[in-house]
Amino acid sequence: MANKTDPSVHMGTIAGGEAREILGENPVILLPMGSHEDQGPHAPMGDYLLAEKMAELIALRASARGVRTLVAPVLPFGGDDWFSPMIGGIALSQATLTAVIGDMVDSLHRNGLSRIIVINGHGGNVGPISEVARELYQRGQILLPSLYLWRIAYGLLPGIVGAEKAAAVSGHGSDPLTSLGLHLFPELIRTDLIPAGKPLKRDPLLDIPFTGLGTASFEGIEVNMPNAYDEVYHDGVAKGDPTLCSAETGAALSEKLTELCTRFVLHYAEKVPA
Repeated sequence: MANKTDPSVHMGTIAGGEAREILGENPVILLPMGSHEDQGPHAPMGDYLLAEKMAELIALRASARGVRTLVAPVLPFGGDDWFSPMIGGIALSQATLTAVIGDMVDSLHRNGLSRIIVINGHGGNVGPISEVARELYQRGQILLPSLYLWRIAYGLLPGIVGAEKAAAVSGHGSDPLTSLGLHLFPELIRTDLIPAGKPLKRDPLLDIPFTGLGTASFEGIEVNMPNAYDEVYHDGVAKGDPTLCSAETGAALSEKLTELCTRFVLHYAEKVPA
């Protein structure tokens, strides 16, 4: 199955006796984070699955190139931002998530595991990750770099499908996550439920068009305003058209993301030796 994990790089599946030997060498540890929220009617709510899988692919490639790299247990609940109206969604407050990340990192540091890279898969996690990283650096110039997978992937899409198609397919509920899901977890994507793309809704009170989560437009100027995702998106899908997503795009994205992130891991390991 496409979603079968490789136990050789997951900290949760390595036996305790073997772990003592491996961890004693202070390997690079990838900390994957995602969310459990609406990703469109066709996609699993747990986008943390993709963040964890990408971390695994990166760890396997980095290990094969001589830098032992492990994947910590995934943190599946993202920081609360816009998606609380979704039934079944589970999120942590920004303050709670900041504390959880801090505790996780401190637990690893306490036992001499100091080489950690966050593999992030949710926009609501960016603030807490940055806050923990800033505190660590101010404490003693301890680096906690993070790679926001989907932000990187948005930048890669034009080179894979062309600028015009990238603009049409990019967005929450479409690419990059839907194509990556079609490639990595085809059995979890409900292709019969993939909707056609629609423009974002208009604010019901001010009757001006939304341009994204938390933003609308009035005579060409941006207006920042609070809202929930279901007031802006259609069934969890933003401006991108999910019908344009494909497993082929997902395969190319997966390869480019894995390679780029692996090269960063190798660079980090060289600059921050065990």
